[in-house]
Amino acid sequence: MSASDFGRVAVLLGGRSAEREVSIKSGTMVLNALRSRGVDAHAFDPQERDLGALIAEKFDRVFITLHGRYGEDGTIQGALELLGIPYTGSGVMASALAMDKWRTKLVWQAAGIPTPRYEMLTAQSDFAGVAARLSLPLMVKPVNEGSSIGMSKVHAGSDLEEAYTLAANYDSLVLAEQFIDGVELTAAVLGSEALPLIRLETPREFYDYDAKYKAGDTRYIIPCGLSAGEEAAIRRQVLAAFGTLGCSGWGRVDLMLDSAGAPWFIEANTSPGMTDHSLVPMAARHAGLSFEDLVLRILELAHVG
Repeated sequence: MSASDFGRVAVLLGGRSAEREVSIKSGTMVLNALRSRGVDAHAFDPQERDLGALIAEKFDRVFITLHGRYGEDGTIQGALELLGIPYTGSGVMASALAMDKWRTKLVWQAAGIPTPRYEMLTAQSDFAGVAARLSLPLMVKPVNEGSSIGMSKVHAGSDLEEAYTLAANYDSLVLAEQFIDGVELTAAVLGSEALPLIRLETPREFYDYDAKYKAGDTRYIIPCGLSAGEEAAIRRQVLAAFGTLGCSGWGRVDLMLDSAGAPWFIEANTSPGMTDHSLVPMAARHAGLSFEDLVLRILELAHVG
């Protein structure tokens, strides 16, 4: 497609979630990339403007760079479908499902896709019992947040209640998850293809918010160190995990390899970061796709559900 074929494009950025700051960075980079290729692109912050302006100002297509609630959870996707405006990324059901880490696990378990054991936590949970059943260390996370917001790695059973309280500040649903001690990988998905895997290494407890967006000591290793055959097999599994949730267009799947080299799928992201620290552009670059080409390809895949 040529730049003029896209028509007038709104880049949705900012929004109301805890990831607003990251979304603004992602959206600004996407906006600049589109404009550099001649696309008639405009920033649009749904926290500051009514969505009706998308119709009033005759936007033909929307590039979603919202992260977290109200942008990645199916709500904005549903609104855009009602407005009849094509948008990037997954549809309503897949967006809502992938945002919900608990229900993602339920679907993956039903489909036979390996995901770490877990238990849901409440203020009344037997925290010592949870720690004993899942074994330490374990991860505690809000079910419906991204960017590792509210997440903790728990080494002692006595710390589990405090980790629950932190996560519960962000979501009423909190899960404790078995920690897979091994290699951390992420896989970008673009259309029907899984891009080269990236191995993540950080001196921090885990790949947290600072490691993702601020730290200079996070290592991104690509090629990831697996043999060609091993990587190809995992990339096929990534597409299966992504597709099982109904995801489409583009996104990212995070996983761990255990000591035996077996993959364990952690979560899927339907509107991943597009900042200078972000993983999808990094994988695309390794596959020979510039940031500008990646953004145009994502926009080409925009759809009305």
